[in-house]
Amino acid sequence: MPFVKAEELPRMELFPGARSGLVAGRQLMLSFLVMETGARVPEHSHPHEQAGLMIEGVLRFRIGGEEQVLVPGDAFLVPPDMAHSGEVLEGPAKVLDIFSPPREDYIENYNRYTQTSGQTRWS
Repeated sequence: MPFVKAEELPRMELFPGARSGLVAGRQLMLSFLVMETGARVPEHSHPHEQAGLMIEGVLRFRIGGEEQVLVPGDAFLVPPDMAHSGEVLEGPAKVLDIFSPPREDYIENYNRYTQTSGQTRWS
């Protein structure tokens, strides 16, 4: 799958108010994330390195002890195992997240999601 139309990807719900379409290779993964106003990314960490680019909307984002309000064109880097969280101040917020290596938990759920119905949800 060398070419992808991000707007045509099936989207699974990652958490309330946030849906993502995925494209994964061997060493990296793209997550095309769309979040509603007020959606929250709960504080979490993972062993994957993460980079992101704000495409639309306004997002308050915390990485470790630092917090910034991100607008279109802003980018961020989350080191492996670093706690981070966010809240959409103005939506819809569109963020391109990039993970290396790919997040197997996302891919497993996404594969199940695309093989079932659009109503499938995971907790």
